Amino acid sequence: MDVEVGSNLYRNTDGMIEIEGVPQIQVALKPTTGALLVNFALFNAEGKVTAKLNDSTLMINEKRAYEMTKTPKSLLLTHPASGTVILQMEVKAPAVVAFTKGEFHTIKGHMIRITPTEWNIDKLRASGTTQDVKGGSVVLG
Repeated sequence: MDVEVGSNLYRNTDGMIEIEGVPQIQVALKPTTGALLVNFALFNAEGKVTAKLNDSTLMINEKRAYEMTKTPKSLLLTHPASGTVILQMEVKAPAVVAFTKGEFHTIKGHMIRITPTEWNIDKLRASGTTQDVKGGSVVLG
């Protein structure tokens, strides 16, 4: 599966996205329907889990602070009180998932931002790159 994070393309991934050395997001496509399945742990600045997705279902939603909208081909997780898009993903083509927008804390407490043009964690940035990860994970940070 190919995964786009902002304008960066990661080819031949296993669907895992590691952020600062920790697997934080896993994307997969359901074999029979091609539906997007996302596993994701959302942390606060202290490293505590505040929301968790399992197969695109919101399993933990601390204080009901988050809202999720999904279709078979897309997922949007937001924090309505602040207007923040936490996670926005969609299936762009068969075996291609695009992570087009997001803003959340890593397990280490840093803020990661994904825009259509780049991803950044503090001073680390990547824009417009293409990488063949040869069946491995997408590594950010």
